Amino acid sequence: MLDPCQRIFSYNAGRDPERLKMKYANMRHNAFVFLRGSCHLFYDRLAEDKAVLRTPLVWCCGDLHLENFGSYKGDNRLAYFDITDFDEAALAPLAWDLLRFVTSVQVGAESLGLKAAQAKALARTFLMAYKKTLCTGKGYWIERDNADGLVGDLLEKLRNRQRTDFLNQRTVLKGNRRRLRIDGKKALPVTPEQREKVTAFFNEYAKQQSNPEFFKLEDMARRIAGTGSLGVDRYIILAQGKGGPNGHYLLDLKEALPSSLVPHLKTKQPKWKSEAERVVALQRRLQAVSMAFLQPVKVNKKAYILRALQPSEDRVTLDHAVSSLNELDNVMQWMACVVASAHIRGSGRQGSAINDELIAFAEKSKWMDAILTQAALCSKQVNKDWKAYGKAFDLGYFTPGT
Repeated sequence: MLDPCQRIFSYNAGRDPERLKMKYANMRHNAFVFLRGSCHLFYDRLAEDKAVLRTPLVWCCGDLHLENFGSYKGDNRLAYFDITDFDEAALAPLAWDLLRFVTSVQVGAESLGLKAAQAKALARTFLMAYKKTLCTGKGYWIERDNADGLVGDLLEKLRNRQRTDFLNQRTVLKGNRRRLRIDGKKALPVTPEQREKVTAFFNEYAKQQSNPEFFKLEDMARRIAGTGSLGVDRYIILAQGKGGPNGHYLLDLKEALPSSLVPHLKTKQPKWKSEAERVVALQRRLQAVSMAFLQPVKVNKKAYILRALQPSEDRVTLDHAVSSLNELDNVMQWMACVVASAHIRGSGRQGSAINDELIAFAEKSKWMDAILTQAALCSKQVNKDWKAYGKAFDLGYFTPGT
């Protein structure tokens, strides 16, 4: 029988203790945060369940949940709303994405101030909207001019943000020079060894670019972001950009690890050059427009993902502050459109189902009830595992270094 606490402990072994301590504390907060921080456990459990639906293969996000959506600036400098994290992406049954998302709705019901029946209704709204988009066989994109509600607000906020305002949030001015703000909430200091490693990489990287001065390294820090990836080697880089102090750019450099889905998949996966190549290739494939600066790189022969820094405030955060069911219903429909569009964009690529297969599947109806039933079982298991985790955490089992 799978021991959830032992599985979590072993999966996170070797991560940065300071940030891992934050991850474990976050996961203690509630079952939804626990779900976010234990993607690997979700698929461990799913692999044990013989009732998992057989559905067409698609390029899945893998870690699809309520807060893995947000706004960002693409490499064309326009703002888009889309899935934002593809660390777990793999070729898998489309039901795996849908199950994880619907489970997140049911597990997150308490955080949203919802009753179980209301959460189920929102999950059905999501599945109906997913079905509608999939039936078109066409991938859509969400931008400021065609979005409304919470999604529209995120895009409008990003569009109106000035680079200087963002820099002022994350940096401090020391004379005419900017330095990253080390606040213990979004950034931590680097060690001399980390500074040497990242500096050597970035200097060499800059030499290979058409405008090396743009990538001149001004400062760096360890980044605190997300839940599942906390403790993974990750940095904020302050680059010279268009010139200082107000023309600087903030970049995110993150180590790429294997997908949690792959050990449980019978489907043959492509032979990627590295885990970073996998993540970047699939993010480019599934997003409407790629994030700015997105590319795979190597640091000391390890695979990392380099991209523009995405502020956490640009992600969808659903809690009691989202005041009405109508608002939540609207968000579900936008998210469903985004997910179906991603699956469509990846269709017919390296083993994934073609559009005709996806349309034929979507036109059926029984699969929605089956996913809702299965997600209810998954959510019960998540809550059970979280309670076991909470007891172990309170006893000090998850204190890094013990």
